[in-house]
Amino acid sequence: MADKIITNNRKARYEYHIHDTFEAGMVLLGTEVKALRAGKANLKDSYATLKNEELWLLGLHISAYSHGNYNNHEPERERKLLLHKKEIRKLIGKTKEKGLTLVPLKLYFKNGRVKVQIAIARGKKIYDKRATIANRDADRELRRVMRDKQKYQD
Repeated sequence: MADKIITNNRKARYEYHIHDTFEAGMVLLGTEVKALRAGKANLKDSYATLKNEELWLLGLHISAYSHGNYNNHEPERERKLLLHKKEIRKLIGKTKEKGLTLVPLKLYFKNGRVKVQIAIARGKKIYDKRATIANRDADRELRRVMRDKQKYQD
């Protein structure tokens, strides 16, 4: 079964240098899963943190389920992430390094379960961001030229 992407954190790849990625499960309530199936999530300002050798996702906004009742979930509550102990220990070691942080990249369904891809990342400087934009523009221009060249050869 193919993964169904719920949301991407496009801003993360612009703001951070991505070093390593992990796939983690999430502890969710029923109304949260239903809201995610409707695509009601936003990863924009979210981040992961370690507390008592457990991984928590903060700032993930999952809108209230439209058909929920008074038992609906709180949109921006802390959500526990599920990883193997060995992976958590590796993250603890990496995040102690100066400047490294844990950033969620995407939220998706895999075999009916919600997964989040988190990355160990280092923040970019302003000149790095400018270089990213310049590279993206150059790639776009190269693709345009190649497409036009292909069009005239046919």
